[in-house]
Amino acid sequence: MTIQEIYQLAIELGIKNDFRAKKEIEEYLKRKKEEYEKLSKEERKYFDKERLTNPYSDSRIHNDNGAKKIKRVLAGIDISVGGLILARELKVDLVINHHPVGLALSGLDAVMDLQIDVMEKNGVPVNIAEKMIHKRISEVTRGLSPVNHFITVDAARLLKVNLINVHTPADNLVAQFVTQKIEKAKPRYVGEVLKVLNEIPEYQEAKKQGAGPVLFSGNEKNRAGKIVASEITGGTEGSKEIYQAMANAGVGTIIAMHQSEEHRKAAEDAHINVVIAGHISSDSIGMNLFLDELEKKRIEIMPFGGLIRFSRNGKK
Repeated sequence: MTIQEIYQLAIELGIKNDFRAKKEIEEYLKRKKEEYEKLSKEERKYFDKERLTNPYSDSRIHNDNGAKKIKRVLAGIDISVGGLILARELKVDLVINHHPVGLALSGLDAVMDLQIDVMEKNGVPVNIAEKMIHKRISEVTRGLSPVNHFITVDAARLLKVNLINVHTPADNLVAQFVTQKIEKAKPRYVGEVLKVLNEIPEYQEAKKQGAGPVLFSGNEKNRAGKIVASEITGGTEGSKEIYQAMANAGVGTIIAMHQSEEHRKAAEDAHINVVIAGHISSDSIGMNLFLDELEKKRIEIMPFGGLIRFSRNGKK
């Protein structure tokens, strides 16, 4: 596979596992095209044309030296300049990072609209979801503003290391994976939700590392009620004001990758149980489901940067 083929596979898997229907994603891309067409010739110079075909602005090809066939990949959750030097020393063909860098990091806020659709599908009135999520998107946009986005990308270019990152597509994979596990198990109590998660290999390994699934709000003996994996995909942490609306929509328990103390308190005030599956371990599941597809193409996967590699192709 070429780098472009690997990247395109990631986007396709992201769309396939998106909580939105394919038609909804097509409508999203159509709106982006309409926005572009309304721009002046001067404004079009600064428009990110990748957004016309890719619904996940937080996933990118950052450096492609024209490799015709990828055989060895260094795959991780967080890449640093040191990681790129390691990649060069190991003579890998491509680095696949999970978390956004470069233009993907500056575009992280743009994928958060996905959270509105997730909220709507879980019964929250769309006008309420839009109001709260858009407020949070503005906060994230301002927070990203001072960040030096291109340090890692510049290093990859100078080191001549091929680099891509796969963020929301991988998060979509783990969100669907966890949702399907919960729906199949039908846990009645919160403690049973934790039990289901602790049966997943990546969470088992994270538990050994002191970072396994944990209850942030509620009690294991509480009835779980309606369970939603609402804080696993959609860019980054959403609005802390959304929980009462979720409770009003009948949500009893949420599963999240991670959560701030402010968000935890808001969920607790809304009487919602909060199960934190784990950040890096959840990211690892999403990446593993993607990397398994590459492994089927006879691409060697070398895990690093926090990735808990577990192959569902019969390899560990």
